[in-house]
Amino acid sequence: MKPEIIILAAGNSSRLGKPKQLLNYKGKTLLQTVIDEALKTAGATVTVVLGAYADEILAKHQNDQVNFVINKNWESGMASGIAAGISAVIEKNDKTESIIIAVADQVFIKMSTFNHLIEKHQETGKNIIASAYAGTIGTPVLFGKQYFDALLALKGTDGAKKILKQHQQDVETVVFDGGETDIDTETDYNNLISQE
Repeated sequence: MKPEIIILAAGNSSRLGKPKQLLNYKGKTLLQTVIDEALKTAGATVTVVLGAYADEILAKHQNDQVNFVINKNWESGMASGIAAGISAVIEKNDKTESIIIAVADQVFIKMSTFNHLIEKHQETGKNIIASAYAGTIGTPVLFGKQYFDALLALKGTDGAKKILKQHQQDVETVVFDGGETDIDTETDYNNLISQE
């Protein structure tokens, strides 16, 4: 099973006031960090959904191995980015069996994070494999194809978590150490940099 990884990077980082996708950490942008780990995942196809600051971000992330998709409706919320990513993946390969949805600011993500999701899916036969951290579950999360329509039907600010709640019997989790670290504010970023 060749994994299809969708990285959501369309937001305008309103609480930060500048594009967090372009923040530097250990010599790379936050987005590049996630892209690099996704590309290391065996046979993975990587799609990045852009929206706000798309031109600026594209200029710094040229990569033939990545399919960049512009979500013109990014202001309507996360649901439109998920739909744009899944539509692009299915358009390229309508035999896609599963997708992994990731976000651009989980800086401690590793190739192993993606691989654990894929392995757990194969081991358990469950069709939603979420990452567990800090007492919650969230991204990156793998969905089998029977959930594609539900993901495409999300509206506004709804994220994929809504589907996790509706189908708890089909959810399995893997631990993602550091998954709770994401960057929403200047303070978050300063705390991250101070750990380098």
